Amino acid sequence: MTSTKPAGSDPAPRPKRRSFSPEYKLRIVAEYDAAPKNEKGAVLRRERLYHSHVKEWRAARDAGALEKLVDKRTSPARPKKSAAEAENEQLRRQVERLQKELARNKAALEVMGKASALLDMLSESAD
Repeated sequence: MTSTKPAGSDPAPRPKRRSFSPEYKLRIVAEYDAAPKNEKGAVLRRERLYHSHVKEWRAARDAGALEKLVDKRTSPARPKKSAAEAENEQLRRQVERLQKELARNKAALEVMGKASALLDMLSESAD
């Protein structure tokens, strides 16, 4: 049987990944834990979740790591640093970079000096 659609066309758009708020996660874990044993699956089916979701969210809640329940991709941005703090951080990074570069250059000069001394010795002995 042959298809009438072109080979490269995709009939359905790519699915969008769901994201869950911390409040939703805590509510579902509480609801799942409060449900009688024979109704836990109904909660999962209604919310289109897997047991692994509830298990992960419960572990985070029990560990007191509520910040782990926040989706970092959608959480609000961190507070901005002051101009002085940002400049200090930038200058620290620049100093670290320059110190590494200086150490690398010193090592290269040392090697070049030794090579030059060796060549001078070899040329004197050849004379």
